[in-house]
Amino acid sequence: MLRPIVGQAVSCVGKGSWRFPIAASSVFSRFQSRPCFCTQTSNMSPTLPAIATKTHGIEKSVWVEFIQLALEVKPLNLGQGFPDFCAPDTVRNALSKCCVDESKPLLNQYTRGFGHPRLVDALTKLYTKMIKRNINPQTEMLVTAGAYEGLFVSIMGLVDPGDEVIIIEPFFDCYDPQVRLAGGTPVFVPLRPTKTAGSVSSADWVLDPQELAGAFTKKTKAIIVNTPNNPLGKVYSLEELTMIADLCKKHNVIAIMDEVYEWMTYDNAKHIRMATLPDMWERTVTIGSAGKTFSVTGWKTGWVYGPEHLMKGPQVIHQHSVYTCTTPVQEAVAEGFEIELDRYDSPECYFFSLPAELKVKRDNIIKILREVGLNPTVPDGGYFIMADVSELMNKIDVGGDPNETKDFRFVKWLSRNRKLQGIPPSAFFSTSHKSIGENYIRFCFIKEDENLKKAGEILMNLKKDLDAGKL
Repeated sequence: MLRPIVGQAVSCVGKGSWRFPIAASSVFSRFQSRPCFCTQTSNMSPTLPAIATKTHGIEKSVWVEFIQLALEVKPLNLGQGFPDFCAPDTVRNALSKCCVDESKPLLNQYTRGFGHPRLVDALTKLYTKMIKRNINPQTEMLVTAGAYEGLFVSIMGLVDPGDEVIIIEPFFDCYDPQVRLAGGTPVFVPLRPTKTAGSVSSADWVLDPQELAGAFTKKTKAIIVNTPNNPLGKVYSLEELTMIADLCKKHNVIAIMDEVYEWMTYDNAKHIRMATLPDMWERTVTIGSAGKTFSVTGWKTGWVYGPEHLMKGPQVIHQHSVYTCTTPVQEAVAEGFEIELDRYDSPECYFFSLPAELKVKRDNIIKILREVGLNPTVPDGGYFIMADVSELMNKIDVGGDPNETKDFRFVKWLSRNRKLQGIPPSAFFSTSHKSIGENYIRFCFIKEDENLKKAGEILMNLKKDLDAGKL
């Protein structure tokens, strides 16, 4: 009988069906007539353990694919949604300070599982002010590892196998696989453009009231709404949110609200929190993000808030997965919120100074896109813009996999051949509705002005080459 060699490495070397432990060379002769049982012979077909079937069909990620492409071709990256400039010094200095403060060693250790007390208190104070309702910091607020985990624990903690979840399109691409992992069935209802020519606003993308109402059934457990929306920049109006809320109340459905861009609205658009609508607090959970609020996407800190009876599910999922989030980051974010709350009525408050800066960037990229003959959908919120690039795509043989939608092929061509990267919007639509998004490209404009200018130059040179018949 073979026995393990205690305290020694047992990496195997060799060819064919005979392999031997390196560290067992001193007893090689003892084993030389016996095959190593850690491998099968080349003539055998091994039966290996299988991964969970619930992971089948959701393997592909637009982010994995295009981040890898960006690493390979090194384009000007207007694809990923993060700033290329520094976050406010308030939170950066706060993080640096709490990491090295020798008088507070516990700031580098575990903290409360459902949220660092100082951050939970700051968030509770903020949202009590925003929704005009007292929030219980112990039972109605949960800090998560980014809004991504906030969405995951909300869906996993609220959706049972067999439940239906309505997803409004375009949607952030994790909604669909997360619903499937929970055993739920996604039901897709798209926003559709009411106009495609001339000056188009994100407000021109609307829901069909009958189509939305028809999506609610006896099996519907929740609806996921993202406002301001990524990738479209749509900010839902009071009338639109009321329509959704009335259907939720009629069918006893939970509203899962992704409001991570809550501070970034422009012109006359106003962000309205679903939880503030009549009788909706009791059936709404809301997800927020420090990464978006303070331009620190790499800190991966988010939160979920809602009524105690709904928060119990997300709390259980969080407790048995992530359990607790990074302490010093939570401390720094808490200090950031305290500072902004103290100057909330001042233009210097980051909640208002950032969207003021982004509005200028938005207007610049709109001008750039129009100058090169593209038709952008003017976003009322967020920091993404969708531009109709069908005129360019139809003039270029971009090649690529014919099984892919044309926006995927065009974005890859643009990255490789012109060193400018965006994101294909069809990734944010279900299979049956991808045609709605495949004439567009999504650009991120929370970037340095110099890089937005460079993007314009790349697109202008592309247009000149097309006009000259060089492509």
